[in-house]
Amino acid sequence: MEWKLINSGSNSGKYNMDFDLNLVNSCSNETAYLRFYRWKPYCISLGANQSYDDIDLNFAAADNIEVVSRPTGGRAILHAEELTYSVIMPIDKDKMTAKKLYEKISLALVAGLRKYSPALKDVELENQQPHFPSLLKKQSGVLCFASTAKSEVKFNGKKIIGSAQRKIGNRILQHGSILCGSFHRKLPEYLNVSDEVKPMLLEELQDHTIEIEEITNEQTDYRLLTDCIINSFEKNWGISFLIEDSVELSK
Repeated sequence: MEWKLINSGSNSGKYNMDFDLNLVNSCSNETAYLRFYRWKPYCISLGANQSYDDIDLNFAAADNIEVVSRPTGGRAILHAEELTYSVIMPIDKDKMTAKKLYEKISLALVAGLRKYSPALKDVELENQQPHFPSLLKKQSGVLCFASTAKSEVKFNGKKIIGSAQRKIGNRILQHGSILCGSFHRKLPEYLNVSDEVKPMLLEELQDHTIEIEEITNEQTDYRLLTDCIINSFEKNWGISFLIEDSVELSK
C-alpha cells in the first residue's frame, strides 16, 4: 500500500468536503491518503442526514460562518480552532473491519497527542458505546461533541477529538476534528432553538469537551501537532508517507 500525505492548508467548508470526496473517488486499490486541513472561514458542518433547518442560516451568514453538509454521519460541528484530519483508503473486510480501522486510526491520534505535549499524556480511547437513538432524542442530540462514541479520543472523560466514518464502495473515508481552541463551543448560538435552550447546550459542550489549549495553557503549534501525528501514524502503522501535495500550515 502506498501512503500519500496531503497538507492542504485553510480552505472553505465546501472545498474541504469536496476534496475528501474527490480523494475517495480517485483512490486506487493500492493507495491510501492522510490529509490535514483547516477551515477559512469558520464553518458548521452537518451530518449527512441532518437538516439545514437545525441552523439559523441568516445569523451564521452574518457572522461569516459557512454551513455545509458532510458526507459522513454524526451531528453538527463548528469547525474553527482545530486541526482536521482525514484518512481515505481501500478496505478489505477480511483483513480489517471498519470498526477496527476506526480504532487503529484513533490509537495513532492518541500517540500523536502524547508526543505533542507531556500535558496530554492522559488522552485515551473511549471504551463504551452510547445508545445513540436515545441521545438523538435529547435537545443536545443536535451537537456532535455532546457525546463520545466508542474509540473516540478523550481526556479526563471529555472529548478532544470527534471523528466520523463512512464506507463508500470499497473505500473508507474517516475524518475528524482535533480541538485546539474553544471557539467551537459557540455552536449553540447558531442553532434554531429557543433562547431558553441555548444556555443548556452551551453547558453541555462545556461539560463534555476539552481542547488542547485548555490542557497545555499554550497556543497550538499546528505545524508541530501535524508532525507529531504524522510520525505516530508512521510508527504505529509501519508506513512511510509520500508527500503528494504540501501547503504549509501556519502556527
